[in-house]
Amino acid sequence: MLRLTPGSLIDPAFIRGFAHELSKFSERRCYWRKERLMAVKYCIPIIPSADLRKSLRLWVDGLGFSMSREMYDGDRLIFCMLQKGDLYFMLNRRAGNPVKPEDYNGIQLYWTPTDIHKTRERLKGLGYGVSELEDREYGQTEFFLTDDDGFNHCFGFATEK
Repeated sequence: MLRLTPGSLIDPAFIRGFAHELSKFSERRCYWRKERLMAVKYCIPIIPSADLRKSLRLWVDGLGFSMSREMYDGDRLIFCMLQKGDLYFMLNRRAGNPVKPEDYNGIQLYWTPTDIHKTRERLKGLGYGVSELEDREYGQTEFFLTDDDGFNHCFGFATEK
């Protein structure tokens, strides 16, 4: 299992290469099952949130997503779709206890911004506790933050050597 935690990230280029090799292997090994394979246009992660309005500060103000398809329970936002280009996420009211349990790991996201320095400064300016930029031994330059729902976000790019 791949875990996106500080110090244990796997180079996204490796993952892309692995996925490409796996797809070639799958085509060779599963050609007879092609008619049974599911055609997929998108896979949209659903992000649970204790307070969607508060979460939008990161997603809209910090990362530049636009919000649509809002759903409300009274005047409380309980669902919305987020989009930025071809990227989609759903924010949904956290089921059960609105507070993240202490031993809950949840989702972790790895972002590859076009300008990591501007992204870091923008998020820092919004009050997020962002880590320093670090050059990793596996060829990535990264920084981390934990959002208001307790989820970890890593921002990185392949380091030019």
